[in-house]
Amino acid sequence: MPRLVPIGLVVALALTSSILGGASDDDWPQYLGATRDGVYRGQTLADAWPAGGPRVLWQRPVGAGFSGPIVVDGKVLLFHRVKNEEVLEAMNIASGATVWRYAYPTSYRDDFGFDEGPRAVPVAVNGIVYTFGAEGKLHAVGLSDGRKRWSADTAARFKVNKAFFGASGSPLVDADRVIANVGGKGVGLVAFDAATGQVLWTATDDEASYSSGVSATIGGRKLAVFLTRAGLVGLDPATGGVIFRRPWRARIAASVNVASPIVAGDRVFVSAEYGPGAGLLRVDGSNLVDVWTGLDSLTTHYATPVLADGILYGYHGRQEFGPSLRAVELSTGKVRWNQDQFRAGSLILAGNRLVIMREGGELVLADATPDAFRVRARAQVLPAIVRAFPALAHGVLYVRNETTLAALDLRR
Repeated sequence: MPRLVPIGLVVALALTSSILGGASDDDWPQYLGATRDGVYRGQTLADAWPAGGPRVLWQRPVGAGFSGPIVVDGKVLLFHRVKNEEVLEAMNIASGATVWRYAYPTSYRDDFGFDEGPRAVPVAVNGIVYTFGAEGKLHAVGLSDGRKRWSADTAARFKVNKAFFGASGSPLVDADRVIANVGGKGVGLVAFDAATGQVLWTATDDEASYSSGVSATIGGRKLAVFLTRAGLVGLDPATGGVIFRRPWRARIAASVNVASPIVAGDRVFVSAEYGPGAGLLRVDGSNLVDVWTGLDSLTTHYATPVLADGILYGYHGRQEFGPSLRAVELSTGKVRWNQDQFRAGSLILAGNRLVIMREGGELVLADATPDAFRVRARAQVLPAIVRAFPALAHGVLYVRNETTLAALDLRR
């Protein structure tokens, strides 16, 4: 059993009652939250924290991985690597204690000496948790019992070449389909039956990116929108038919399309480093019309920006060079404010606040306003390095670094 740092039985029971008594739509069941847009729609957060930062409800040691936690049905689920296994672990939301554990062998090795755990955040839908391991192994596991429903070794089955940093895109669950950015000739995107794992369709010749696709309704039509390694693709999720596409890739081999597309009405914001830059594209039937494009507004290396009232908040520039934090007008690309050398991290939009988790382990609460960057609270909550995307559910932030998962109380 892992070593736990408890908060006390009385507080734990109170937390369980408040969390499980809340609405299920306050969960964080996948990458970027319930609607995969980085927006938290739960109870109001505190405007400030006590001296020393927000209260630590519990923390516990975890294995390797860039995959962030999810929260659903009274459980925190983390996909991580422990020794030579990729492990999906369900934990009690109030204490962090293990509820169940699903594991299988892995021999993944990172070519650049980075973390060798899984990268893709799990997604939980209709009582099933779907994981996509660093070697491209897709698994469906029961949320209640941790038992395998089905699995598919996509790398072996579709003869996929290893990407620089392994398989990283979180699967997109749409209706009864699980769509994975597999990458390969004729199998760039693959849809599996969510219940059985049967292949339903394959589409594109695109190599896999590290980006996670999103569902959207554009012009009254349901679409699955992906940023592959080659570019932006919009598909019919039922058939795999390509509706629109636009090349969006660096001219060099070391392209790393990571941020998810952001859909706003009939427009799609797309961004990547190493050359393609950012752009706002309007969907006109099967065509994409440029609203604006360029390198100077918001070129995101890793973290997906968030959108609030027509303003994008996100990171601009290469991670290793110290990206800036910016507010940018979606409709024009105009920079409203800029915090130079802010360093890398992730953002969640919570009401009119930005919850910013910096790579160095500092948590920042700031106003989501285009007028100026205004900090409400900040605290060092974990040692560096924090690269996994956190989960915010029921007013509690679940965040991990390289060795530790912590639950932080941000409630008012």
